[in-house]
Amino acid sequence: MASKKKFLNHPGAKEAPAHVLEFQPEANHNPPMRGLPLVAASMLISNSQWLQKFMWSNAKFGQTKYMSELNGEPWRAQPNVIPVSSSSSSTSTQPILSFDPSLTTPQPPTVPGRFTSIADYHAAYASGQVTPLQVIDALLPLIRRDIKPKQQQSKYAVAFIQSKVDEVLAEAKASTERWQAGRPLGILDGVPFGVKDDTEVEGYVSTMGMKVDERFEYFKKPATETVWPAKKLKEAGAIMVGKMNQHEIGMDTTGCNPATGTATNWYNTKYFPGGSSSGAGSALSAGLVPIAIGTDAGGSMRIPPAFCGVYGLKPTNNRVVSRNSSMCVVGPMCSNPSDLTIAYRIMAQPNPSDPAQSSFAPSIPPSPTDKKYLGLCPEWIALADADVRTTFNRAIETLCSSPSFGGYELVTIKLPYLREGQLAHAATCLTEAAADARNRVANPDDYLKPLNYPNRIMVSMGAQTPAADYLRYNQLRHVIMQHLAHLYEQYPGLLIVTPTTPMAGWPIMPGDHAYGCSDGNRSIRNMTYVWYANTSGCPAVTCPGGYVEAQQGEGKLPVGVMAMAEWGEEERLLGFAREMERYLAEAYEGGRQRPKEWVDVLGVAKGQVKV
Repeated sequence: MASKKKFLNHPGAKEAPAHVLEFQPEANHNPPMRGLPLVAASMLISNSQWLQKFMWSNAKFGQTKYMSELNGEPWRAQPNVIPVSSSSSSTSTQPILSFDPSLTTPQPPTVPGRFTSIADYHAAYASGQVTPLQVIDALLPLIRRDIKPKQQQSKYAVAFIQSKVDEVLAEAKASTERWQAGRPLGILDGVPFGVKDDTEVEGYVSTMGMKVDERFEYFKKPATETVWPAKKLKEAGAIMVGKMNQHEIGMDTTGCNPATGTATNWYNTKYFPGGSSSGAGSALSAGLVPIAIGTDAGGSMRIPPAFCGVYGLKPTNNRVVSRNSSMCVVGPMCSNPSDLTIAYRIMAQPNPSDPAQSSFAPSIPPSPTDKKYLGLCPEWIALADADVRTTFNRAIETLCSSPSFGGYELVTIKLPYLREGQLAHAATCLTEAAADARNRVANPDDYLKPLNYPNRIMVSMGAQTPAADYLRYNQLRHVIMQHLAHLYEQYPGLLIVTPTTPMAGWPIMPGDHAYGCSDGNRSIRNMTYVWYANTSGCPAVTCPGGYVEAQQGEGKLPVGVMAMAEWGEEERLLGFAREMERYLAEAYEGGRQRPKEWVDVLGVAKGQVKV
């Protein structure tokens, strides 16, 4: 069945050869390092190109050169598929979809594990129970990192890196005055949100989680513009309360950061919050903000939400803003799917100065009469831990067996290059990271100096990628994209479902906090499922799907369920997220769970709750 949709830069639908659809797992052999051994290894490797090349080869990044079936395939350097409007679409000129009452009405207070939503803030302001200024006055002491001595900072503050207090208060005062005058800007007026530290906000230096080293001019140059998604939220009246902590330069999935502090996983403090958008995951799960803007080159807007029990949407490549990367996108993370929908729709408005982003047709919710498919690749799912598989399978079975929870038809699919493609994704990310590191310094030979010990190892490995291998990765990308196009043509509206991560959390080990940790095997395993959306440019969403027992510490660990859709199908994913929310509330025993130390910010602002 040929697709009726229109695309620019579409790869064409073509099923991959049968032999590349056969998945053969292989063990990785990257040595884990932490503590003083990590420091010593980092110093040796970062000063030896021979060792860098050895580490690169040991990670098996060069195996694509032996894949003769790629000979003659085009190089696909960017997964920049753009869905465009057809003349028959009545909504093609609509810049933003409206917000129906299901998105703007607060949930009943009896809903288990209820998180404070955009609708809650809006209702509280509209009723006069509290003002945006009171909310910000309550919130700032919880997130400020400039309070001295450091011991007096809130335990929640490590989720953030920097806040411009005077600007935040001024925005809160302006919002309060609009509400008092009966002229709020809309549903977001006065709602607090945060922005990951690698994302540009005017007046802030994007430290990217690095230790500030003023020997380098990079750390002295505040951004002169605000990235489009954050700009649109601010124009809608939302208050940007600060830049959020992250794994340094976004180069791992733990969130461990010896320089800026490691954000807390409030479900179990003996586990990492996930990375690289660690501050966002932590702040959302703690209830500090209902919205966070992050980036995602290898699961960074999906792994932290999965580890922290919230929601994250990785949009189609270039969907909300164009980035200078073949993997990285910007998007929203939120405490519930209604907020995720509102935030996405606002930030996805067309930007006239961004030719690629402004070419996208609006993502339209699917028709209720559309047939609904969930695609499952059994050999891929089998890589997850048993407790994660059990939680995932229970959710998917419910969505397929009950019309009230989705009424999906489950189809078995195969995907090409599950092993080879993941290694190509990892090598591509490291290669781009090395290029970016050189862009941050005046002397390219100094590119490793601003980085911590684990990143000096990884980024120096990326600097050893030969151009021929990099092009080979892009041939592999092309085959993957063509096969996905084939599946989306065969099953219109297909959502490919997996756990978000194969393990429910990453335990903190002794010595991790001192210098960071480098565990390549676990890092690659943690990205088992998320990388496919980055390589292909397809959108994906993660949702909490249940909870499992932890191996250490106190508190159960959330398990994320992820769906990946065709290019431009964000609204279909958001619908899936709302179905998963309903599953968790109505079909999962015990319902949604909040962390024990979750903060009721509205309650604090009203003087009803103390922190």
